[in-house]
Amino acid sequence: MPAKPKPPAQLPSPGNVRGVLAYNVRLLRVQRSWSQEDLAMECGLDRTYVSAVERERWNVSLSNIERLAVALGTEPWRLLRPPAAI
Repeated sequence: MPAKPKPPAQLPSPGNVRGVLAYNVRLLRVQRSWSQEDLAMECGLDRTYVSAVERERWNVSLSNIERLAVALGTEPWRLLRPPAAI
């Protein structure tokens, strides 16, 4: 049985756009009790790509931000908004 996903442990710096995106993607994914694989299937991306996004390893294209947002049921701009402002 896979471990239950855990929310991000720490808020990102508001100026760290990749960190903000990673935080918001993981938070919304965990709120849905989805694994990275579940999210990847919902948005048509590879699980390793979702993992890399959540670990701030990739500069994500706008089209992939849109795909993640649609799968997570939110507007794309909300994924880039610092959590303190949400």
